Amino acid sequence: MESKLLNILPMDSEVSSNGHLIVGGCDVIELSEKYGTPLYVYDESTIHSMAESFTKEFSNRYSNSRILYASKAYINPAIAKLSIQHGLGIDIVSGGELAVAASVDFPSEDIFFHGNNKSRSEISEAIDYGVGQFVADSFYEIDLINEIAADRSKLQKVMLRLSPGIDGHTHKKTTTGILDTKFGFSIETGDALKAIKHVQSSDNLDLTGIHFHLGSPIFEMEPYDLAIRSVIEFLAPLIHSGFNMRDFSPGGGFAVGYTAEKSPPAIAEYAETIARTLIESCDKFDIPYPRLLVEPGRSIVARAGIAMYTVGAIKDIPGLRKYVSVDGGMGDNIRPALYDSQYEVIVANKLNDTDKEVVRVVGKYCETGDILASSVELPVCSSGDIIVLPTSGAYGMSMSSNYNLNPRPAVVMVSNGNSKIIRRRETYTDLMRCDEFE
Repeated sequence: MESKLLNILPMDSEVSSNGHLIVGGCDVIELSEKYGTPLYVYDESTIHSMAESFTKEFSNRYSNSRILYASKAYINPAIAKLSIQHGLGIDIVSGGELAVAASVDFPSEDIFFHGNNKSRSEISEAIDYGVGQFVADSFYEIDLINEIAADRSKLQKVMLRLSPGIDGHTHKKTTTGILDTKFGFSIETGDALKAIKHVQSSDNLDLTGIHFHLGSPIFEMEPYDLAIRSVIEFLAPLIHSGFNMRDFSPGGGFAVGYTAEKSPPAIAEYAETIARTLIESCDKFDIPYPRLLVEPGRSIVARAGIAMYTVGAIKDIPGLRKYVSVDGGMGDNIRPALYDSQYEVIVANKLNDTDKEVVRVVGKYCETGDILASSVELPVCSSGDIIVLPTSGAYGMSMSSNYNLNPRPAVVMVSNGNSKIIRRRETYTDLMRCDEFE
């Protein structure tokens, strides 16, 4: 296996003498035999390393900083416990994610509730749990949080999500900081100023700070620089007039390496740009330094996870294309179909093979667009081979579905040669558990 592929696999990865991929001290072929496929495997040491790196790189440059794990990348009780272990806060976007956090007694003050259309029941559940902050995203939500907090005689902390009008130069479906987006209060239209004044006039809300998010994944530093300067310039007169901005968040969106040819910037680069720009902007307008909240999700768990599949049918169309079908696909990883996302592909039991061919790796779902890799060079595949997609730890399982009534995969955590199930494979009974029938 080419050494550059090791840069996108979990950090604790190697190739055995018989050409098998080893992750976390475990032979992935043996994992497939023990747990079946499709299978998601997470390397615990990679999660540890990424969490520690974010905390270190940001705190070294801006001492009053806090890392919040963006749980929409992937959350379950095991991942939530790891977040607590590393002293991370967490941001959630649904009542379901709150329920997972509550299941492990996640410290309520360290939970930040995002989302553009939180329901009354979700807000009520969050306030009852004692969620530290809501990141409000609409005038409707501001009034709803204030009303529910008043019913409970509580003063609820909130931040406001602003839209700074800065393009993060990412996929159109994951760009969130521009004017034409469902997220945030636009500075350009005047809604941001109205929202700040509206919260300040609400009896049961305490406006602690400002949040924005530019999109994901962002490979460039300039969008962060421009957005921070722009937002601080907008806020400075308000702060001088009495707005006590204690928290400031430029979101997350940090890139990861999905292919060996395109490496992401180092965490230190993001930390340097964000911290330096925030300090310079605050100094320029003579305002106090707020607490810096940073929200990595994908960049903490993506590299830690691999997706594993077993090759089944192979279809060769002479002079045109060879199709290699696997036992998963868009049901457990919709990103290639939704975003045209590209992944590296590895035949995990043939890493020493030198004979190669170009193939299209497709899934088992009844859609022509169920393509995991459109054109990749692989060792000559046979039915029963194990296919691995690196950098699959983010948004695969969290966006998975039961399309075609396929059960979702099991999830395994590996460390020091040991493996354990952290999410069992769904059964057919699970698929019908919510159905009502005679």
